[in-house]
Amino acid sequence: MNWVVQQLLVDLLDDYYAKGLRHPRGSAGFLEDVVGIRFMALRCPLCDAEIVRPEGEAMHRCPNRACPSRGLESLNNWVMAAADIEGVGEQLVRRLWDLGLVRSLPDLYRLTKEQLLELDGFQERSATNVIDAIAASKAIPFRRVLFGLNIPDVGWVTAQKLAGHFGSVDRLMDASQEDIMECEGIGPDRAESIAEWFSDDANRGLVEELRALGLRLEADEDDRPVEGPLTGKQYVITGTLESWSREQARAALEALGAKVGDNVSKKTTGVVVGDSPGSKVAKAQKAGVPLLTEDDLRALLDSPAP
Repeated sequence: MNWVVQQLLVDLLDDYYAKGLRHPRGSAGFLEDVVGIRFMALRCPLCDAEIVRPEGEAMHRCPNRACPSRGLESLNNWVMAAADIEGVGEQLVRRLWDLGLVRSLPDLYRLTKEQLLELDGFQERSATNVIDAIAASKAIPFRRVLFGLNIPDVGWVTAQKLAGHFGSVDRLMDASQEDIMECEGIGPDRAESIAEWFSDDANRGLVEELRALGLRLEADEDDRPVEGPLTGKQYVITGTLESWSREQARAALEALGAKVGDNVSKKTTGVVVGDSPGSKVAKAQKAGVPLLTEDDLRALLDSPAP
């Protein structure tokens, strides 16, 4: 080691110990205290699993599904984003977590005013306001509950699509990977991740606890697809259409009650084929799904079958 650097570290350590040791040697906090730079931990401080950065994500995280940090992460996501509970933020959640009062979403809804009144800083009014705000959050729509469950790869947009496509948590829990792929914008990898999450007994138990606590697990009218003569039909559009953009064709089919997805399966009613279609044509032929021309689409929209 360069002598100057070595001497600098000696001086820094002398100064650090003079102030009093706050973190164990070798920890990220120790290095931050000594050199004034925040170092990211290489291992999870709660379960000691190696920290990873999933492909396509900006943040590093603990990959251990059983890690206690997952519960804290889910709680913060719930109170600050999904449910947006007034007066309940990250600081309070961490305090309740450290005290062992709240370690899961059901725990949050079982929290009592009496428990809060035992904590420094809470008076009758403030404790009542927090409990009332938590109770009021039971009314958030199903799409926000889905987002708040912290399911891998399910953000705001995907949660809304899943809520609209399946309509209830029961249908979603019973859905296979192939069923989930029929939802707009969901490919095989994401569908597999969602299906695996709902097949886990602990996650299914969580859903049932939330149901018993009164949270909404069915889509409201804003989430539900339009009812019409094409209700129950599923279509896929591939290639470039002459008379419509693909977005316009999708909207026209959905206005009649049809579902329009991105993936072909045996449940697909038909694939609308335009110019320069992709691989969906071959997939449809292999699955025995009818191929529709633009004229077929026009006839379907003009005189939809009951």
